[in-house]
Amino acid sequence: MPRVRVRQHVNPLSQKYQTPITPPVWEKIYSDLNQPFFLDIGAARGRFLLEMAQLQPDYNFLGLEIREPLVTEANRIRDELGLTNLHYLFCHVNPSLETVLASLPKNALNLVTIQFPDPWFKQRHGKRRIVQPQLVETLANYLNPNSWQQRGGVFLQSDVRFVIEEMSRHFAAHPAFFRETSTWLSENPFPVATEREITTLEQNQPVYRTWFDRATP
Repeated sequence: MPRVRVRQHVNPLSQKYQTPITPPVWEKIYSDLNQPFFLDIGAARGRFLLEMAQLQPDYNFLGLEIREPLVTEANRIRDELGLTNLHYLFCHVNPSLETVLASLPKNALNLVTIQFPDPWFKQRHGKRRIVQPQLVETLANYLNPNSWQQRGGVFLQSDVRFVIEEMSRHFAAHPAFFRETSTWLSENPFPVATEREITTLEQNQPVYRTWFDRATP
């Protein structure tokens, strides 16, 4: 089947993306809701989670993506592989994240990744970027406070330096998060690279990475 084509950019501030989604009945999707959750914000074509779900069957993986055709394609491939620990949702994360996380079992969220988000280079488009103070606040409220014991937390990476610096500032400003090191991580801590990461490294361009742990209450 040919690769589905979509616009690379959509305006997340468009009215059609502002209504929070109604979460599905998770018991009908995941075979074991007692497993910790791994959330990928901005999952794109979903290949990162697709591989991770096969490598780590003891985790439930959830990808959020604003381009609906990509979500449809990713869930189709998931079904073909018979994976019961993986799902993708079509939504704009900022209006919907609270609703989605509140529907999961208490303290289920253990890991969050935000990888190569759309940079929206123009200053006037800053509100279109994924990582905003409210998103950080929501993650602080729902990320398992004991996630550090299971090597959980928030992983950020980008090939645009001002984007990773801005994301890092938002997380560092919240008392629930602390950065492991002030220097960029030289390696991806996960065994799977995103398509964007692979392309960037093949072009000998830098990738900036950092990790935030959840501070204990």
